[in-house]
Amino acid sequence: MGIWSEISAIFVAFASQDSFEIRNALKSDAAWIVGAVAAALGGIFVMWVYRKVPLLDRHLERTIMVWSYLAIAFIIFWGVIDRFIFSNQQPWSTTIPPLLFMIMAWFGAAFNVRLRTHLSFAEFRTIMPRFGQMCCLTLDAVLWFVFAVIVLVTTTRLTALSASNFQIVLGTDNVMQWWFLITAPLSFVLMIGRVFENLVDDFRNYKSGEPLIKQAVIGGDV
Repeated sequence: MGIWSEISAIFVAFASQDSFEIRNALKSDAAWIVGAVAAALGGIFVMWVYRKVPLLDRHLERTIMVWSYLAIAFIIFWGVIDRFIFSNQQPWSTTIPPLLFMIMAWFGAAFNVRLRTHLSFAEFRTIMPRFGQMCCLTLDAVLWFVFAVIVLVTTTRLTALSASNFQIVLGTDNVMQWWFLITAPLSFVLMIGRVFENLVDDFRNYKSGEPLIKQAVIGGDV
């Protein structure tokens, strides 16, 4: 099967909204091409939305992180009371929190890409010439994009596999695993939007003469 027919099969599968068809279509190597294009377009769209709605730019990921954390804390808190006071335990109390933690972690990773609080060797880069700094920042963007595409494609495949097998969250009767798993590729689309935002800012600072390397602050504002 040619690459174009494989790409077409992926679009047809998603249009059908059939998890079995999507799972089979994503097995081909064309998934990487479609994933890269979808990631780039999705990142551009996210960046555009953030520019048009500054409230989302400042609070979207942090809101998801906080509510995920509060949900985890509440489930654990009630689980302790339920077990040691009422001698009871909800069967899903040990399976839902790890999935919520996954959501919190990936959306937090997207937000911290914007803040550049991941490993960036800022101390070393500040002593580099300006052109070298710009090269490093561009390399950061390329590596983050490649990393995000890899995770986007693999987690989309995993989500389709989970949906096609009707996997439920352990301890529940009708809560599907893919409802949580699908947040992974979505969070990496947001991450790509953050990468593009940073890259645009870097080129603007490079042209205007503004400092390229700034001190990152964990929990800071965008």
